[in-house]
Amino acid sequence: MTPEVFASATLFAVAASFTPGPNNAMLLASGVNYGFARTVPHIAGVTIGYAIMFAAVALGVGQFIFAHPVLYRSLQIASALYLIWLAWRIATAEGDARVQDNSRPQTFFEAALFQWINPKGVAAALTASASFIKPDTFGQDLAIISAMIFIVSLTSASTWALFGQALRAVLADARRRHIFNYVMAAALLVTLWPLLAPLLKAE
Repeated sequence: MTPEVFASATLFAVAASFTPGPNNAMLLASGVNYGFARTVPHIAGVTIGYAIMFAAVALGVGQFIFAHPVLYRSLQIASALYLIWLAWRIATAEGDARVQDNSRPQTFFEAALFQWINPKGVAAALTASASFIKPDTFGQDLAIISAMIFIVSLTSASTWALFGQALRAVLADARRRHIFNYVMAAALLVTLWPLLAPLLKAE
């Protein structure tokens, strides 16, 4: 891999990871509601889960899914339903670590599995694998970009969770925190549009 290709891949990964999307909205909300320490399993799930998903897409899983329309449509529907459920969880989270409540941050496995139905993440993985991995240096390129994606994803996920942690003092008031959760839930629902638009056109 040339330095120019690596630089382009890095810039793409940074832009894809740090810009708002389902993962970052949930990490921000988790940082606010549960603090950074309790969000660490969520961060690890996003980071490791996305690196694994990217490698699988590069190895051909993405092409296999697209080649089977019923499977692809089923994943789209599952993703939409799961995002709606996550938005409801955020909207109804109590989240104050000083009190006992039934809400909790995402687990490692929940966050890792979500990467497979995260529309923004899957699209970025497909684009990166097609643009930056060359057939004649496939193994080397896959290893380099997977490692780079892991580092960028870890940095991004930690940054968004830390930002949420920093907002905890501002949102210590229950009313403010509830308003914030409603806004984050609405933002998560907005990310459904890229998923729903093709489904609605297909009807």
